[in-house]
Amino acid sequence: METILILKEGFSNKFWKIKVAGKSHTVTYGKIGTVGAVKVKTFETEEACQKNADRLVRSKMKKGYVPANPSDQLMKESTMTDHLFWEIIKIAKQKGEDADEQIEWLINHLSKKPVKEIVMFDYYFNQNYMKSYTSALWAAAYIIMGGASDDSFDYFRAWLLYQGKDTYETVIHDPEKIIPHLKVLEDDEYVPQLEDLLSVASIAYEEKTGLDYDDYYELYEKITEDQNPMPDIEFDWDEDDEEGLKKKFPALWARYGESPLEY
Repeated sequence: METILILKEGFSNKFWKIKVAGKSHTVTYGKIGTVGAVKVKTFETEEACQKNADRLVRSKMKKGYVPANPSDQLMKESTMTDHLFWEIIKIAKQKGEDADEQIEWLINHLSKKPVKEIVMFDYYFNQNYMKSYTSALWAAAYIIMGGASDDSFDYFRAWLLYQGKDTYETVIHDPEKIIPHLKVLEDDEYVPQLEDLLSVASIAYEEKTGLDYDDYYELYEKITEDQNPMPDIEFDWDEDDEEGLKKKFPALWARYGESPLEY
């Protein structure tokens, strides 16, 4: 069930929308023509959820809200796009001397955006992030770092994404193209991992609303309808088969097989 109400009187020019799905409802509200704010509430039963939604609708109508014309464009869709996502990543890399300062800027930047924009930034992050969950790239990470657990591979992929769209997509298709981007890490004795990038959106949400990760993830699912499933991987390499890894990525093995980048 979805209900959209508007209030146009005096200086008021507002919309209010509620969508019920199972045991939870999502309320979007704000000035007409804006993205608006979003809140999600979950109940123990579907009946309790629907009852509360009906109560909220009645309350709004008592305050002067009336049903909206279904054909009216009341809410602005999110301004976040895949292109803008990559532009924000690019700008963040210019905002500090190191990744820690840049991530801090990114969180602060997102926390000033409407909640829906924070969520959609995360959505585009996840859509791109999943593209690098491949057997070949995992093998490359294993060679580069002298091993790669599930978590280490996640952090490696986050670091790779942070290098920018062109580099990210190039390395996914040809992992040995990563070598020039690793040289600066060799000099500074760093590892190619960026765990903090994985949580910038949820932290920005927490800073903006005071709510926690569970609240954020529930909202993320409602807005994006993205269950964020991990794709299946069929490994075509074996960590105990050094000769196989050498053959698969000879340039990477020659550089990191005996001298990996590790803590």
